[in-house]
Amino acid sequence: MSKVSCLPLALLILLTGCQLGPVSNSAPTATPCPTPTPAPTPTQAPRPATDVSALSIISVDNVDQMMALDVLRGHTGPVLSVAISPSGRLLASAGLDETVVRLWDLATGAEIGVLRHKMALGLDFSPDGSLLASGGTDGEIRLWDVETLVEQTVLASHGIFGVYDLAFSPDGTLLASGSADETVRLWDVATGAEEAVLQGHTGDVNGVSFSPDGATLASGSSDFSVRLWDVKSGKQTAVLEGHTAEVNAVPFSPDGALLASASGGIVESYTVRLWDVATGRQLALLQGHTDAIWDVAFSPDGRLLASGGTEDRTVRLWDVETGDELVVLEEAGGCTGGGLVFSPDGRLLVTGGNTTICLWGTGGSIDIDG
Repeated sequence: MSKVSCLPLALLILLTGCQLGPVSNSAPTATPCPTPTPAPTPTQAPRPATDVSALSIISVDNVDQMMALDVLRGHTGPVLSVAISPSGRLLASAGLDETVVRLWDLATGAEIGVLRHKMALGLDFSPDGSLLASGGTDGEIRLWDVETLVEQTVLASHGIFGVYDLAFSPDGTLLASGSADETVRLWDVATGAEEAVLQGHTGDVNGVSFSPDGATLASGSSDFSVRLWDVKSGKQTAVLEGHTAEVNAVPFSPDGALLASASGGIVESYTVRLWDVATGRQLALLQGHTDAIWDVAFSPDGRLLASGGTEDRTVRLWDVETGDELVVLEEAGGCTGGGLVFSPDGRLLVTGGNTTICLWGTGGSIDIDG
C-alpha cells in the first residue's frame, strides 16, 4: 500500500496564501483560494523504455550506492503525494498543482494522463491495480478506472473538510480516509457506502494505514497521537503517545509487527518513531531531520525505512533493526522533501519535491533528464 500524508494547515496557508477549508474551530483565517486554472495537458516526453528489473534491489548492503536515476517534470507546484500501482508499472502523483493528479509510465518516464481533482493530497491504488483513489481539499474522494482514466465514483465524504490521506484494505473491499474533520471513515468500495466513522482524534487526521492482514487500522493526527483501531468493530484499541507535534504518516512494516510514525511541526525536533504493534511500546527514536518529516515508507523487505523532510530537503534511509541512519539523499533535481514510496519489487525509491519527481536506485542506470 502506498500512502501519503497531509500538509499541516499552517504550511498549506504559507505555501498557497489561502484558506483551503476549515480544519477546526480555531483554524487561522486567510483569504479564500482563487478558482483553479484548467489542468495542463501531459508534458513529460518519454525516454527509451527501461527494464527496471535489471536494477538491483535496494538493500541495507547497497543503500550507500543510491543515486538519482531519472527526474520527471510536469507538475507546477510541490509534489506531496506519490503512489505506485501493485504491478509497478504506473506512478500517480499530486500536490499543490491545485487541480490535477498526474499518471506516469515508470518504464519510460512518460506522463500518460492528467486527472482533475482539486488539491489532491491523498492517493492510493487498489490492491488489484484497477482503481486509483484520490482525496482532496474539496472533501471528496474520487475513484478512477486506471485503464480508461475515467472517474467511476465520487464520495462526498467529509463535507467541506479536506481529505488528507487514503488507504485501501489489503483485500480491496474497504477504503479508509483521514480528514481535517478529525475523523477516519471507512467506505465500501463496491457500493460507495460509508461503513463506519472512527472518532477519537482531536485534530486533523493526516495519515491512515491498514495492517497487512487488514485487521487493524492506524491513524496519525495533529493531536500528536497515533491510534490503532479494530477494523471489524470500529473500536479504538490503542493510543500511541510520544510525539510532541503533528503526526503525518503511519505505515505498517510488511510483516505487520512494526509501525513507523513521522512527525514535525513548530515545536518538535522532527522525529520518526518505531512502535511494537502488539504491545504499543516505542522501540526506537530516529533523529536527523532538521524540519518537519512529510512521509515515511518501509522497503518491501522491511529492513529499510525511508523518511522525507519538507524544508530540510533531504531523504534519509534508516536500518530498521539498529535504528542507524545509513545515508542521506541530498536534493537532486529539486525532488526531495515531498511524498515518497518504494516500488513493489524494491528496486526504486520514488520521491516528490519542488515540482519534480525523482527515481532513485542502485546497481544500474536510467538516462537522467537534467
